[in-house]
This record gives sequence, C-alpha cells and structure tokens, in this order.
Amino acid sequence: MIDFNVPPYIGTELDYVKESVEVNHKICGDGPFTKKCSAWMQDRFGATRALLTTSGSTALDMAAMLSELKPGDEVILPSFTFSSTATAFANVGAQLVFIDVRPDTMNIDEKLIEAAITPKTRVIVPVHYAGVACEMDTIMAIAREHNLIVCEDAAQGVMSTYKGHALGTIGDFGCYSFHETKNYSMGEGGAICIKDQKLAERAEIIREKGTDRSRFLRGQVDKYTWVDKGGSYLPSDMNAAYLWAQLEHAEQINDDRLDTWAAYDKAFADLAASERISTPVIPEGCVHNAHMYYIKLRDLEDRTAFIAHMRERGVCCVFHYVPLHSAPAGLKFGRFHGKDVYTTADSDRLVRLPMYYGMTDADRTTVIEATLDYFA
Repeated sequence: MIDFNVPPYIGTELDYVKESVEVNHKICGDGPFTKKCSAWMQDRFGATRALLTTSGSTALDMAAMLSELKPGDEVILPSFTFSSTATAFANVGAQLVFIDVRPDTMNIDEKLIEAAITPKTRVIVPVHYAGVACEMDTIMAIAREHNLIVCEDAAQGVMSTYKGHALGTIGDFGCYSFHETKNYSMGEGGAICIKDQKLAERAEIIREKGTDRSRFLRGQVDKYTWVDKGGSYLPSDMNAAYLWAQLEHAEQINDDRLDTWAAYDKAFADLAASERISTPVIPEGCVHNAHMYYIKLRDLEDRTAFIAHMRERGVCCVFHYVPLHSAPAGLKFGRFHGKDVYTTADSDRLVRLPMYYGMTDADRTTVIEATLDYFA
C-alpha cells in the first residue's frame, strides 16, 4: 500500500536528538536547538519574532490570548478548516462567524468578509489551504479600515509566499504547524510569528506558563515570577533538534515535494481541461510549497467510488475537512454568514493524493496510473 503520508526524515534527526541529550544536557524547552529553529524562521521568513510551540494548535491559542478578546467578540474565519482554527478562539469566549470559500483555492472568500463584519468583530483568520496564500492585500486592507486583527493560520504554509512575503508574516500573527503530516516535522509542534515587538515580549511570558523566565535566562531580571496568564506552550529541545535537521535541508525537501506536485499536475491536465475533475489553482503572486495535491470530482458518490478504486490498487487517498459550521461545536459556538455555495459541496468532492518527501518515481507512477485508470 502506498501511504498517504510519510513523515519527513533527512537522516541526521537522531544525531541531533542525541546531541541534545548527551552533549548539551538540555532536553527541556528553549535550549540550543529551539534557539536555532527560531532564529532560522526569523531570518528565512523575515519575521519580527518567531517562537516554537508545542503544536500549531497552541500557536493559535497564543494568538487568541494575545488578541485580548472578550466573550461575545466575533472572529471571521472559513468553515473549511481544521477544528484548531476555531477552537483557539472559542476557548476565549469569541463568537465564530464562518463564511464561504473560493472554489479555486478553497481559501476564505475575501469578497465576503466585509459583509460579515459587525460592531463586535475583532479578528479575521485567513487559512492558507494547501500552502496556497489567501488574497492578503484585500484582507489586510479590510482589517486596516475596520481596525481588526489578522491572524494567519499558516499551518500548511511553511515556505510559501504571497507577493514575496512569507505566509505567517503578513498579518499580526502567523501560526505554523510542524506535525508529522506537515512538510517539516518535529512530531508534534508548531510556531507563532508575531509582528509587534511588545506583543512578542508578552508571547514569551504566555508561552512560559505566565512567567518572565525567558527574561531571567537572558539576565534581564534577578529572578523570575508569575506575571500574566499563560500555558505550557514551550516544546522540548529534543523535538526542536529533530526539526532542525529538516530546516537545514528545507530547500531540498521543498523541491522534492514540488517535483511530485508537478508530476501530478501534468498527468491530470487533460482531465482538468475536459472538466472531468478540478485541480489546484495557484493564483498570480503566490508561490506554494506543495503541501498537498488534491482533485475535486463530480460529487460525494464519485469521490467515494474513486477512493475505493484507489485502495484496491494499493493507494491510500483521503478526503479532508467536514465543514465546521455543520459540526456540533460549530453549531454551538458559531454561525454561518451568507450562503454556503462552495464549502459543503466542494468538501464533498475533494480528495487528496499521496504526497510526502522522498516519494519514489515508481510510487508516483502507480498513483498516476491508478487515477487515470479510474477515469478511463
């Protein structure tokens, strides 16, 4: 069976984990490897501050706390996203306002945002689906006009850009995931990018259980104490060591995944041209990271038959999100603004093909041939 995902592995990960244990004698958070990863992100992406977290979810939790939301404040986000996008803001008492997605990118439809704004709106959360950027110029202009915070859910967007800017660094906050299903992994982990330096200083405190321990370790205070709300959002340096091995080879991993993405896109171009399927669209000004390759079939029945066919051929394919506004928690904590034209219909049609670093030419060919056989 060709797996849908294989966690990335360069080969030096365990050497660095061993170094953290036997040489550095530092396996808790904020050790040498944590600092290397943070510095790499700040330098590579041009972020004011980048902090590793225990997950993409806790990065979003930190962004929600830093946004200083009060119960009843509203947050605009797409319904076609992972639960963490919504849960972070529901946890601080915000009302979720879901809006429809664009059918070309499956990203939030920027043309629908302004109509969903009320006097209670405080935050817009664009989710960069499949590592393809939302229309950030429009979103940022709306945010400036209405004095709103922008929190980018860039969990899938590491190494992607919008008009030359790294995803996760355009809004006030940007949240990455380094889960084993992502392009770069530390098993469980994430990061938050923060534009405002003062908020970055508070983020350090929130990440360290509400204490000023980071300032103490830098010698800025004589002792550290509890100064704010917070949580345990700082990952082990062993996890950071694992991630560092991959960040050292970030371009290699990125290029490898792009090769697979391009092979799929070329193979299925005729099917897309005949409108038998829809394939991913990369808007002008966007550079993606080949986080995933998906196709959209005619309907749910067609997709179900396709997945069964692929499994018979030894290929694991999976669908993606069930729209949040239809989930029990979505009904409890939010509402859908406007019409659901594409969110549910397209989520029923979408299926993801195997995509991972190190995928062999033979496995790519198997996936392509099995897909073409279905449509033949």
